[in-house]
Amino acid sequence: MTDRVAEFLQFHRNRGYRNLRRTADYSLPECSVFLRSAAAFGQTCEAETPVIYENDIFGFNRSVRNICPDGMTGSMNNFTPDYEWALSNGFSAIRGKLESDKKSAASDRREFFEGALNHIDAIEKFVGRYREFAYSVKNYELAGALENVPMNPPSDYYQALVFMKIIIYVLRASHVNHVTLGRFDMYMYPYYLLSESKGADREQLKELTELFFISLNLDADLYSGVQQGDNGQSMVLGGKTPDCPDVYNELSDVIMDSCEELCLIDPKINLRVDKNTPPERFVRATRLTKKGLGFPQYCNDDVVIPGLIKLGYDAADACDYTVAACWEFIVPAESYDISNIVTMNFPLAVRRATVGMLEKCGTFEEFMLCAKQAVYDYFCELRKKAAEFRSNVSKNRNPFASLFLRGCRASNKDYAEWGAKYNNDGVHGLGIAPAVDALAAVKKLVFDDKSVEKSVLVRALEANFAGYEDLHAKLVACPKMGNNDNYVDSIADELMDYYASAVDNTPNSAGGVFRAGTGGSMDYLYMSKDVGATADGRYASQPYPSSFSPSIGIKTDGPLSVIKSFTRFDMTRIINGGPLTLELHDNVFRNEIGTEKVAALVRCFVTEGGHQLQLNSISREKLLDAQAHPENYPDLIVRVWGWSGYFNELDLAFQNHIISRTEYNI
Repeated sequence: MTDRVAEFLQFHRNRGYRNLRRTADYSLPECSVFLRSAAAFGQTCEAETPVIYENDIFGFNRSVRNICPDGMTGSMNNFTPDYEWALSNGFSAIRGKLESDKKSAASDRREFFEGALNHIDAIEKFVGRYREFAYSVKNYELAGALENVPMNPPSDYYQALVFMKIIIYVLRASHVNHVTLGRFDMYMYPYYLLSESKGADREQLKELTELFFISLNLDADLYSGVQQGDNGQSMVLGGKTPDCPDVYNELSDVIMDSCEELCLIDPKINLRVDKNTPPERFVRATRLTKKGLGFPQYCNDDVVIPGLIKLGYDAADACDYTVAACWEFIVPAESYDISNIVTMNFPLAVRRATVGMLEKCGTFEEFMLCAKQAVYDYFCELRKKAAEFRSNVSKNRNPFASLFLRGCRASNKDYAEWGAKYNNDGVHGLGIAPAVDALAAVKKLVFDDKSVEKSVLVRALEANFAGYEDLHAKLVACPKMGNNDNYVDSIADELMDYYASAVDNTPNSAGGVFRAGTGGSMDYLYMSKDVGATADGRYASQPYPSSFSPSIGIKTDGPLSVIKSFTRFDMTRIINGGPLTLELHDNVFRNEIGTEKVAALVRCFVTEGGHQLQLNSISREKLLDAQAHPENYPDLIVRVWGWSGYFNELDLAFQNHIISRTEYNI
């Protein structure tokens, strides 16, 4: 780490810059929806004062807390723009193309072009102000770069990074939340090599990368999310293309080294792997986990690419997949998939079947049919909610952001007019393990052992087990998913098979399809609150596990058994995303042997057919001490659901959930 990086990093960690921001007032004119979007963006740019901190060579930092509201019903989310298109053209050439297309466009489409052109005009003016300010404070590096970018293509790696910072800034200022960085090591690598050809060495390029990463963290607290840190700044490294079995390169390594050295929450690294990934790369990646960063998150190309093809994605697009803010698989530049549009609450569906239908069932097979029907009925409710959400989105317009989608550029349609090539809807799969555990308990106690009357179990659930303590103990002792036990895992297979069959490729209201997934995001807390007691022994309102994980507090035979339970199903059929999440005690990493064991465990997950994996290195004792003495742990990082954040910036409920998770040793 160079002195400049160390000083800039310390500046970020002090966080004093957060107190320098102000709140701005805005007043929008009455105009069409396309032009209103551009006017809101223009006012945001005008309200901002250029800010360049010491050792900051990127600028474009927020000086205003609030972005001008555009009066619409929502904004874009989980968006991976076509960075390569913007970088290779520059905004001057893009503007020229828009002006030409506007002349030949139908009259009812011209405001689409006018809105996009107004955005670019505002960007050029804003960049000009920044350039003048950079000269005035003698930041000649940034000032020189702004003589060229973003109006023209970058001439080296540094200029490409400045262009990237501007793209991220202007997209967020135009009401795009969760702007992901996509396959950064692919589209930025040509500029990295260009700088190398001009004489820059690896350490110089690493310094630029680290300074850029620090700059990404300066405004992270202002980005829209459920909690601080849930800001969407995810990045994908490695993986296949139609022409290359593995694009991992020198820049990929520089990024890994930079993240390990900086220990920041952004960018959140996702590593694409497969059965042929070199073992040493798993060891290299595990060193980041050892740092307690909660990443990399692993995505298995052997599963994800075939799964996306089954959902109708072209093979080349499937090969180019990246991830949304958390884990959902999306195609950059081609898709505006709303990958978290609705959530299947599995424990609630199974509870409805138990309370409403169990007493009428003569066999477990009959009860499973009722559980499946409850899942289907719930999905019908979700389809209506998804259609309502899409209807609201269709009232939005963002002509500038739409340019970053190839389909929108080709059709001259806005993203909210479904101009993207893919407009699919993702269904989260919340609480799969506790739902399966509940089904297994009913099978064992009611139908196999016949030790519990159906009516008694129903009354116990309605009473939240008050007065039924012995029955509660029996339910808790029943087989649980995560122990490589066919008794319960076969039920999981059957439930997920039905879920995938009911959801996948069902048409949605935007000309796309629904996609089944295994994630649950923040709903492991929010959607569990209103769900009564369930037959796995879970009390009313008790949280679910995070993502695709064993139920909280259950005893398992260890992480390998968990992996075997959670990878036996054909995961290509549940490919909206949602990682198996394992918490490892930080003692596991006390020596190199432990690191190698964790790397081997990850490789086992991949070869077993898992789709997605995230690991958290935690210590319950340290987390409890951090709650009691937060001043001693200002930079303690944890994996929350599909993202990493600072432990002390989380709500208490999320802190407690992380503390409650099972810590595994190897």
